[in-house]
Amino acid sequence: MQHPSIAPQNLRLRPAAERFHSRLPWLESWHSFSFASHYDPDWTGHGPLRVINDDTIAPGQGFGMHPHHDMEIVTVMLDGELTHEDSMGNRAVIQAGEVQRMSAGSGVVHSEMNHSTNPCRLLQIWVTPQRAGGEPAYEQKAFSLGPGWTPLLDPQRLDGAMALHQQVRLWRARPGMGERLSLPMAFNGLGWLQLVDGAVAMDDQLLQRGDGVGFITGEIRDLVATAADADLLLFELQ
Repeated sequence: MQHPSIAPQNLRLRPAAERFHSRLPWLESWHSFSFASHYDPDWTGHGPLRVINDDTIAPGQGFGMHPHHDMEIVTVMLDGELTHEDSMGNRAVIQAGEVQRMSAGSGVVHSEMNHSTNPCRLLQIWVTPQRAGGEPAYEQKAFSLGPGWTPLLDPQRLDGAMALHQQVRLWRARPGMGERLSLPMAFNGLGWLQLVDGAVAMDDQLLQRGDGVGFITGEIRDLVATAADADLLLFELQ
């Protein structure tokens, strides 16, 4: 049976230019799904994946203390650095190449500030947990990207990946120009591919920076990098 969130051709394309856009003097943000005052009933998420925000934060600026609950929050740091502080007593600087995951659980308050002299860029990802409540938790890790896919999230923490309170896998890859990637997805469900930078050919579909596409596991055969700076995230969702 066809999953209800997938278009008839089993691909759900979200072109970069069609994302929601927020611009403040200190922040530029592109939202793949409905967020804050931006709402479209057709784009409220993809399975348990609720938010992909591509944020660029000006030097000396950021998000002050604010609350969250019942959400798994993942920050993939792309450029620069960001200082995280929270009500659990954590204070850490997230550098480019690092990934942070925070389980908000029954409630947490945190801030994210760019205390450096350069802009920073990050992807912030929200995933609904399997169950509400529970103790908040925090984890941060640096990942060295090797050839092929590097696992960032895995329910079993395979190959050094972190885990969410949800059955979600996440990989990152930076293929070289012309490199072909097979998809490592292991169980039936939904997939989401997000282009961080560069470009790839996905079967007959060209994807460029900021584009995203949802699909049913097994519907995409492979990917080929068509730019030297290709950088992509791959989600496997139940």
